[in-house]
Amino acid sequence: MPPFENARYFRSSDGLRLYYRDFASSKGGTPVLCLPGLTRNSGDFEDLASYLSDRRRVLTPDFRGRGLSDYDPEWRNYHVSTYVQDVWTLLDSLAIEKVIVVGTSLGGICAIAMSAQQNERVAGVVLNDIGPEVNPAGAKRVRENAGRAKPVRSWDEAIAQFRRSYAHFFPGLSDLGWQNLVHRGYRENEQGIPELDVDLNVGEAARRLKPNTGDLWKMFDTLSNIPAVLLWGVLSDLLTEDIVRKMQARKPDLEVVPVSKRGHVPLLNEPECRAAIDSLIDRVL
Repeated sequence: MPPFENARYFRSSDGLRLYYRDFASSKGGTPVLCLPGLTRNSGDFEDLASYLSDRRRVLTPDFRGRGLSDYDPEWRNYHVSTYVQDVWTLLDSLAIEKVIVVGTSLGGICAIAMSAQQNERVAGVVLNDIGPEVNPAGAKRVRENAGRAKPVRSWDEAIAQFRRSYAHFFPGLSDLGWQNLVHRGYRENEQGIPELDVDLNVGEAARRLKPNTGDLWKMFDTLSNIPAVLLWGVLSDLLTEDIVRKMQARKPDLEVVPVSKRGHVPLLNEPECRAAIDSLIDRVL
């Protein structure tokens, strides 16, 4: 992933140089913070951030070990508690008191943890195909595949491989859509060959570390006073209909938006996703 003109860096509490993009807006209002999935990066939010920045400031960080952020020499730091601490460090460095969090998969778990830690600083939440519980089969797939894509020799080969692996989650996705997914998740090495744009230890941490997030359902309950939207890819193997119903029972005002022809995860450019995000932002000053 290349740097952009609105690229910025900050230092984590343990000294890593971490990357984010700052999409400034001439208008006020609560900024939007976009947090990516396990092996993805800020590039996944480029289109959404550009779309929203005429109304709100948008921040799109790379978690440590992804994209243009430093890799962590201690792989055990690749877990939710560290990512959330990094986010607070970023927001504090910018003197931002409150944010609307758009969290994809792992990013959504971080959003829930942020609400549990500093509820008053979370003004709204969009959970992209994630909840406080996940289907074990889907979680196993994610853990086993994280950082394990086979080496490729060209962008065409990378796109073809990615498409074979995830076609069932994105039926009807255009050729350009597949290209964007791959180009935002890979980067060229010194030989010009695309490689996953993530520290492979991120995947090892997901496989070897026991989850240390605490009781996510209790954390989810802290969203009771916060406007929240759940974008649900109806073909998802992580978020099942039963889990969605449990989330609605715990938070009756949760806005659930089924996204057809999407699994894990919706790409946030679907009309129903954009409409739901627009509606949430309009409700939050």
